[in-house]
Amino acid sequence: MPSAMAVDSTTPEYWLNWRFMLCAIWVYSCMVLACFLIWKHECPSSPDANGEGGRDSEDARPHRGRDASGVVYLEDCWKPCLEQIHPGWLLAFRVVSFFVLASLLVVDVVVDGWSVFLYYTQWTFLLVTLYFGLGSVLSIYGCYQYSYKDGDDRSGADHGTYIIAPAGESAYDHSTKNTCYTKMHGGKEIAGFWGYLFQIMFQTNAGAVMITDLMFWFILYPFLAHNQYDMNFLLIGTHSINVVFMIGDTVLNSLRFPWFRIAYFLLWTGAFVNVQWLIHANVSIWWPYPFLDLAFPKAPVWYLVVAVLHFPCYALFALVMRLKQSLLERWFPHSNTCV
Repeated sequence: MPSAMAVDSTTPEYWLNWRFMLCAIWVYSCMVLACFLIWKHECPSSPDANGEGGRDSEDARPHRGRDASGVVYLEDCWKPCLEQIHPGWLLAFRVVSFFVLASLLVVDVVVDGWSVFLYYTQWTFLLVTLYFGLGSVLSIYGCYQYSYKDGDDRSGADHGTYIIAPAGESAYDHSTKNTCYTKMHGGKEIAGFWGYLFQIMFQTNAGAVMITDLMFWFILYPFLAHNQYDMNFLLIGTHSINVVFMIGDTVLNSLRFPWFRIAYFLLWTGAFVNVQWLIHANVSIWWPYPFLDLAFPKAPVWYLVVAVLHFPCYALFALVMRLKQSLLERWFPHSNTCV
């Protein structure tokens, strides 16, 4: 699979030229844009937005801190998009997806060695696998919460509307109540670190699986590196099953898709390119993709094309999200849980 090594990439002459300068401009411009989007939409801008300020923080967070469209609710990480669907079905899908993806990844490493992680495909495949692993854990938590709430509802129905408060509830002090308020917005619990990480992984994977599979099947395999790929089950699986599972999870879940989180997708690709540059600056080995080779005559053009392709690939997945939302509003107007 590796491309032929044309020149020694560890020499200064390989890097000190106009081609590298142009490629660096494309890569770091995207990363700077990504950092700006994260700073503008994700970072708190006031103490209230950070959750310091009691009840007021419930309204302050969306307006003075994180963008309202970017708020992640804990229940969105495990709740299916329809009320009729038990969270256990989403859990089952995520567990099966995790084990299938993890098995393919292990087999890929066993067959081709750890060098497979020089490829962006395997980086993304690993991230998708971790996404379903974390999603399975969050869904287990959600199933527990769902069964607990369902049990409480049945208990309330059996005993009427009169429910005795738990012992010691009246002893809750004001500081404890304030702590509870800081975790709520619009009557829903805001996700913590793991919930936000899950949302970020979801949107990073959304763009990454699209650009990985589309680039391979429509550009790399037919035009640039047809003779370097031995078509087999592993190759087909790692360039197709990831997007199948991601779309399947998208159909079932309640996660939102704010546009500004394309920033993490840009940073993900930028990190991959920077790692490649660091490796090849120190060790003269083959490049995983021919257009990454800075000795390639049209390398700056390809770097720019790939950078621009991030936006339509991300938009394509956003279109999938929009189509799902439209169908849910049309077919299940009163029972869909998506915002």
